[in-house]
Amino acid sequence: MRDAFRTIAGPASARLTRNRSRFLSFARCVRSEDEAAKAIAEFRKTYHDASHVCSAYRLFGDQAGISGSDDDGEPSGSAGEPILRRIEGAELENVLVAVVRYYGGVNLGVGGLIRAYGDAAEEALDAAKQVSKAIQTSICIEFPPDVTSGVMGTIHRLAAVVKRIEYDAAGLAEVSLPPSRIEAFLAALREATGARARTSTCDGKAEEATEVEVRE
Repeated sequence: MRDAFRTIAGPASARLTRNRSRFLSFARCVRSEDEAAKAIAEFRKTYHDASHVCSAYRLFGDQAGISGSDDDGEPSGSAGEPILRRIEGAELENVLVAVVRYYGGVNLGVGGLIRAYGDAAEEALDAAKQVSKAIQTSICIEFPPDVTSGVMGTIHRLAAVVKRIEYDAAGLAEVSLPPSRIEAFLAALREATGARARTSTCDGKAEEATEVEVRE
């Protein structure tokens, strides 16, 4: 599991011209395929008079992550893939890049399109501030009162961040920590409480991850 990834801090844009075709490129933060689809739809609505609105996105994932690209009528592999390769080359995730083309009357050829779309994407990414994001996963712990010291000792010893804690007939604590430390935390908690503490991901979500900006 990874504890951090690189992304952009906010929107950025750029433009270039190749043989009278104008390319407007936009980089945006997205956190899901739905967000990417909505952003692309907005670009197509805004630039409805453009010849093409091509795009690619890459989302955070433990392994290869999730990515997608769209040539929007350009020759296959000449637009979306070059955009995606620039995002991957910058090692960025949770990023969408859309490139709007206004045809200038001169055919660029597949090679020219690949270079133009790739260069346009790179310029938008270069214009964006790039940041690192730390991942924190939330764990909820239910425990009987007589193991409170074991629970709290484990939380402090493994430097988990306490988000809330409640005491009633049973104790309830919500903590967060990097994904790579979860297994060790759960093992230590079982040992400290004699396996009497019950744990789950909070709100029933498999991975409740919060992005926290960290120093570059």
